[in-house]
Amino acid sequence: MEDLAKQSVALHAEVHGKLETKSKVPLKTRKDLSLAYTPGVAQVCLEIAKNPARVFDLTIKRNTVAVVSDGSAILGIGNLGAAAALPVMEGKAVLFKEFAGVDAFPLCLDTQDVDEIVRIVRAIAPVFGGINLEDISAPRCFEVEERLQDLGIPVFHDDQHGTAIVVLAALLNALKVTNRRLDDCTIVFSGSGASAIACARLILHAATIGLCPPVGDIILCDSKGIVHAGRSDLHAAKREIAGCTNRRQLTGSLADALKGAHVFIGLSQADLVTTEMVRTMHRDPVVFAMANPAPEIMPDAARAGGAVVIGTGRSDFPNQINNVLAFPGVFRGALDASARVINEDMKTAAARALADYVIEPTPERILPDPLDHLVAHRVGEAVATAARRTGVCRT
Repeated sequence: MEDLAKQSVALHAEVHGKLETKSKVPLKTRKDLSLAYTPGVAQVCLEIAKNPARVFDLTIKRNTVAVVSDGSAILGIGNLGAAAALPVMEGKAVLFKEFAGVDAFPLCLDTQDVDEIVRIVRAIAPVFGGINLEDISAPRCFEVEERLQDLGIPVFHDDQHGTAIVVLAALLNALKVTNRRLDDCTIVFSGSGASAIACARLILHAATIGLCPPVGDIILCDSKGIVHAGRSDLHAAKREIAGCTNRRQLTGSLADALKGAHVFIGLSQADLVTTEMVRTMHRDPVVFAMANPAPEIMPDAARAGGAVVIGTGRSDFPNQINNVLAFPGVFRGALDASARVINEDMKTAAARALADYVIEPTPERILPDPLDHLVAHRVGEAVATAARRTGVCRT
């Protein structure tokens, strides 16, 4: 990891950022200049003024996404501010283009005030066909996303929903490998922030539309222990999720929650789970330890505790549970379908497409290869179909 970190810094210093702009049209003659700029472009402006919907046909808007962050929750390293967020947002833009052909641009905002973030995004929205919110800490991220749902273009907080899509896909295939049904399973989360709450919500929604059976139970844990409805220290999003999880109203620690559980999903921090804790789980458990860069438990330690299917967020172990499998295809499908929003059915369709892409899941392969360029297009097709079916398209 140390060597990769040094190499990454050296690469960024050499290329001075990972993005550049490039013209789609030639500028070699006076006519070229007249068509691309003045006087010809004036008529393009007039066409949009007469019919604002034509902005999608006549500008970059139809295929362009803003990657917006306030730098308050960067990867697993914390609140480092707008400038420090820029390398990550550049990286997201590169992934959008490489895997889904979506033009994306990083916008790192030097504010962490919800009202100001919402105001800025509304002000820049005319340029973009979608907004990818990124690395905004909870609970503010919930409010920011909710207040922007009326923009008329998709607004998607990737830390929540990209994670949830890939986790649901991984879970569906892990259950195939272990020959279990979801309604027989207790799922324990380490972490009850934006990602964990979104995962729990999507798993619950998947059952309501028949994608899978209802889950046996879900238990979320935070730094103070098991999340339950009797706690008085929960913010609104935690209170809501507490009302539809932990049906037995268990209390105690993460170790207590894991006893007899079938699935562990870690979205928290390193080294919170031991081999002995895995041994207390149900026979042949599934362990997704996704904290980055160091997981809640290393794969070898989880395996020693009896885990059959193990996933992490890292690329140096099998079963990398990474958002790159979701967000490029989700936006590709939303843009292609002219969707106004990205709804729960579109997210579950993306998860189903990811799971189905792996024809015969094994303990070492429950998800597609993140470098497989066909994945985003398969996900995009499923998302576009779901958008049209649920009636959220502009046309």
